[in-house]
Amino acid sequence: MAKKFSLAYLTIPGVNPMEQIRIAKECGYDYVSLRTIPMHLPGEPEFLLDKDPELFEATKKALKEYDMKLMDIELARVRPDLNIDEYEPAFEKAAELGGTDVLGSVWTRDKAYYTEQVGRIAEMAKKYGLCYNVEFLPWAGVRNLQADITLVDDVGADNLFVMVDTLHAGRAGVTGPELARTDPKYFRFIHLCDGPAGPDGDPVLDNIKDDLMLYTAREGRLYPGEGVMDIAGMVKAMPDIPLSIELPNLKRIQELGPQGHAQRCLDTAKAYFKANGIQ
Repeated sequence: MAKKFSLAYLTIPGVNPMEQIRIAKECGYDYVSLRTIPMHLPGEPEFLLDKDPELFEATKKALKEYDMKLMDIELARVRPDLNIDEYEPAFEKAAELGGTDVLGSVWTRDKAYYTEQVGRIAEMAKKYGLCYNVEFLPWAGVRNLQADITLVDDVGADNLFVMVDTLHAGRAGVTGPELARTDPKYFRFIHLCDGPAGPDGDPVLDNIKDDLMLYTAREGRLYPGEGVMDIAGMVKAMPDIPLSIELPNLKRIQELGPQGHAQRCLDTAKAYFKANGIQ
C-alpha cells in the first residue's frame, strides 16, 4: 500500500488554511495538517477557526472543493502559563471539519503536572472523537521516546499516542532498532523531514545550542536524504501510518515559493522511499 502524506502547516508557514488545502491537493498530498491553535509567535498569522465563522466556512468549503481531508490540528501544548481549556473550541471545529487528530507537546519538567494536564487534554479530545499525539523534542519537557512512552502509559487514555518527528528523534538518539522494539500501538502518524546531526551542524547563532536547534527546527530542515537522519530505518521500523511532512526551510521557500517547496518536499520523500525500498 502506498504511503499517505499530509502537508503540515510549518512546511509553508503563514499560508492560510484555504491556500494550504489548495497547495496540498495540487501537489498530490492525501491530507492537510492545520495550525488552528495559535502559538502567538512574532509575525505569525493566527487562523482561529473557532472565533472566525467566515474563515471556518471558507476552510470547510476548500476541503470539499479540493476533496482534501484534514488529518490533525496543532498545537495543544502543556505549559504552566497556558490554559488548556482554551483548546476545546478548536477541537470542536476540527471535528466538524472531519479531523481525526491533535498534535501537542510538553514544555515543563514537572512530571506530575504535565501527566495530569495531558490526561485532561486527551479526555477533552475524546469528546470530539479526536486522538491526542504528544511529540517529544530534545529541548522540551518530554525529551525522548522513552519519556513519551512513559507518559502515555501513565495517563492510560486509549486516544493518547506518541508522535515521532524524524528530526527530533534522530537528535534525541532514537534508532530504528529502538523503534522496532516498541509496540506499534503507541504510534498514529509521523513527522517527516531531515536535518544535520545536531547543533554543531547548525548555523552559528550566538553559540547557544538550544537556539541552534530551534533555528533548524523552525527554519532550516532538509529534504529526506539531504541530512544525516536515519529516516529509512525509522520508517521501516514503524507501522504503516501517515507521514506528515513538516519541513520548514525559509531559503527553499524563497527560492521555490510555498507551492514549489511543498511539491519538492513530497517528490523528494517519494524518491527517497523508492531508493530505500520503502513501499
